[in-house]
Amino acid sequence: MSDPSATVAVVGASGFLGWHLRVLMRAKGHPEPRIITRADLTGPPDRLAGLLEGTDRVYHLAGACRGEPADVRDGNVTPAHHLDAAIRRCARPPAEVVYANSVQAGNGTPYGDAKQHAAALLRATVAATGGTLRDVALPNLFGEHGRPFHNSVVATFCRQLADGQPPTVHGDRELELLHATDAAAHLLDPDRPLAPCVRTGVRDLADRLGRFAAGYRGSTIPHLADRFDVRLFNAYRSHATGRHGLPRNRDGRGELYEAARTTGAGGQVFVSTTAPGQTRGQHFHLDKIERFVVLSGTAEIRLRRMLDDTVVRIRVSGDDPHAIDMPAKWAHSITNVGPDELLTLFWANEVFDPEHPDTFPEAVEPHR
Repeated sequence: MSDPSATVAVVGASGFLGWHLRVLMRAKGHPEPRIITRADLTGPPDRLAGLLEGTDRVYHLAGACRGEPADVRDGNVTPAHHLDAAIRRCARPPAEVVYANSVQAGNGTPYGDAKQHAAALLRATVAATGGTLRDVALPNLFGEHGRPFHNSVVATFCRQLADGQPPTVHGDRELELLHATDAAAHLLDPDRPLAPCVRTGVRDLADRLGRFAAGYRGSTIPHLADRFDVRLFNAYRSHATGRHGLPRNRDGRGELYEAARTTGAGGQVFVSTTAPGQTRGQHFHLDKIERFVVLSGTAEIRLRRMLDDTVVRIRVSGDDPHAIDMPAKWAHSITNVGPDELLTLFWANEVFDPEHPDTFPEAVEPHR
């Protein structure tokens, strides 16, 4: 098992897999890694060598998977050349380089051949500097905040559906999909086997996401049969966040409204009171789906995508009930900003398990 206290650097830290890796590191309590930016990678080798000097492990996640053949080749091979030049300049080079390769490596395509070439360059580098290379072949990845028309067809379908458009299906074929967090977990701990892929057809994927989107527009949590469904739904929600109005029925007795409608999602409902000026939350979840509905009082819900500085603030009141869903991998909190006690209903798609809580402390506004 990799030492969680090791000094590590991440190349491609702002990319799709890099973001998921860093969020998981935060959840698991690992120290913050050294971030290697594109400017660092393409700048003077001595500067890059200084950032790599003394690291125990370098995660090389940078690469290109779309574009013209020459761009795809350069986007994968050139970063490996830059790393090679910098590592060879280190007085104490990294002990291990972990390369996020692809199952398509060496398959005769521009992308596959470029990934294979980059792996060979890195293997020669660590052989010359006394280190080791962990060459990890990854399949198609999906997950929250994937880049449409770039990272995966899942992200493309999610974006199209969130924009009110039907998914564009150009023929059907089988896909093998792995969630980016599962890939990150294996990169962090080589003793943890890589999770099995989920096999699905492109058309089935489009239909499934289409059903999720159709129900969610009406504030319905769809039937989520397994973990793949939960993660697929969370990927969609990362493109379709917002508040949900709740239909209200009023008569002489008072009023009734539906806080959460599910089609088999199950889960847990609980209610809390919060004194004026007090805050709840200040954490994030990797997978859990959570909904807040203020029943009485006034609150401000704050949300921040992990590893981002932008805070989203949503004012809610029991006088005008709305459902606010917490995106996976976003820090969130709720603060009583009114003069009276705050009464809030919470729904989660799973029963709280104290042994595996999927709840990780994180201040929404860490600099305050």
